Amino acid sequence: MATNYDYEEAPATYDEAHRQDLGYDPNFVPDSVKSLVVHLYRHIREKNVYEIHQMYEISFQTLSDRLFKDTPWPSVDAVAHFVDNDQVFCLLYREMWFRHIYARLSPTLKQRIDSWDNYCSLFQVVLHSVVNMQLPNQWLWDMVDEFVYQFQSFCQYRAKMKNKTEQEIALLRQYDQAWNVYGVLNYLQAFVEKSNIIQILEQEKEGLEQFTATDGYDYSGGSNVLKVLGYFSMVGLLRVHCLLGDYQTGLKCLLPIDISQQGVYTSVIGSHITTIYHYGFANLMLRRYVDAIREFNKMLLYIYKTKQYHQKSPQYEQILKKNEQMYALLAICLSLCPQVKLVEETVNSQLREKYGEKMARMQRYDDEAFAIYDELFSYACPKFITPSAPSFEEPLVNYNQDAYRLQLKLFLYEVKQQQLLSGVRTFLKVYSTISLGKLANYMEVDDPTLRTILLTYKHKTHAVDSEGKVISNADVDFYIDDDMIHVVESKPVKRYGDYFLRQIVKLEGVINDMDRIKLD
Repeated sequence: MATNYDYEEAPATYDEAHRQDLGYDPNFVPDSVKSLVVHLYRHIREKNVYEIHQMYEISFQTLSDRLFKDTPWPSVDAVAHFVDNDQVFCLLYREMWFRHIYARLSPTLKQRIDSWDNYCSLFQVVLHSVVNMQLPNQWLWDMVDEFVYQFQSFCQYRAKMKNKTEQEIALLRQYDQAWNVYGVLNYLQAFVEKSNIIQILEQEKEGLEQFTATDGYDYSGGSNVLKVLGYFSMVGLLRVHCLLGDYQTGLKCLLPIDISQQGVYTSVIGSHITTIYHYGFANLMLRRYVDAIREFNKMLLYIYKTKQYHQKSPQYEQILKKNEQMYALLAICLSLCPQVKLVEETVNSQLREKYGEKMARMQRYDDEAFAIYDELFSYACPKFITPSAPSFEEPLVNYNQDAYRLQLKLFLYEVKQQQLLSGVRTFLKVYSTISLGKLANYMEVDDPTLRTILLTYKHKTHAVDSEGKVISNADVDFYIDDDMIHVVESKPVKRYGDYFLRQIVKLEGVINDMDRIKLD
């Protein structure tokens, strides 16, 4: 079995006593924090999205690095009187407060539960009141992203029952509705429905709306909060369903967003990557390899071209991690469904560098190949969860790996079924016509077995798309006529542009190097 990578999360050791040891006083508000809170509150009231974005993305992170590396921010009660005790602002502040705890420290069970309560209060306000605010897309995306992340984190935490204290078990029993899977799905679904985002995107196709053109912002003085939360919630739903292993439903939730086009989801790098990563993974698990390859290729090319612009971003490490995971998933897709013509030369050369040797071994379908499929899947898959509450009866067991093991088992079962297909494909690539008897002879199987293998090839290289149509994933197809196999191969389109551009870049590099050399 391959390593499960970082499935195990850091233990929750951070408690009240430790906070006092660090000299943390929740009621002490440094002047820089007071200034940030006052200005942020003013900019939110004035709907100054640019300034809000600067303070949210830069000032908050800078102060976190400088003053709150290993302690929480001041409590909401300590800052509330600086902002007229404004309920909505206090909820937004607490959302950031908890996010900081998750990012820099280890939340206690009580903090996890309190964060759930805060999300419920905040989401109720957005869903049932008139929220007269404009918030940056980055903040609204982070809200949905963090909400799903904390749900996933809670499920992983709750599933490790072995070393739970009696106090923790009592809290879990008492707050059994916290981070309930139905509650999480209901909030995300409520945002989609209440915002009318599906109708807005439909009307935009007919030229009646300007949602994408304005990046979701409302320039007529209204609010973007509900609409954009509804939009990002469709991505959130895709992610939750992937974590639950329900790929069909996840992709269905994303259908209103046309990912073949630029959209609001591409306006925030984190949202763009999360959308394509989960879309590609869901398609991989549904055997729609071509769709997965096409989108992974586009995303990896985009990251390759824009990576340097995000180096100072708080999301930079996450971008690099998802980049590596998508290369691993692309290696799996191309090993199960060779479609090199769909991959840009730049992405292909990076892929060969990272996984060229492993991909060659994956074609062999022996135990070593299996181990590589296992390793890449374990490294690149989402952190699957079991959403149901634990059994509180003794003996207490850890079940946080169960969902992951089930998905890995299903995936490897699929790989096993495709064991003989690589051999068939190799022969079909060589011949334009070949008799069944001759191919059976080459493959060292009898006639009925060969027919079974060919039927399996047909079945495994076809998938049902989102509209219910059967589509082919094969780069080599065939039909049988009177014991003769006739091979139909799709011709790849030759791309010369990429090749020349790469050579030009190399040449410029050589010229620059030569310019630096001082001749005596």
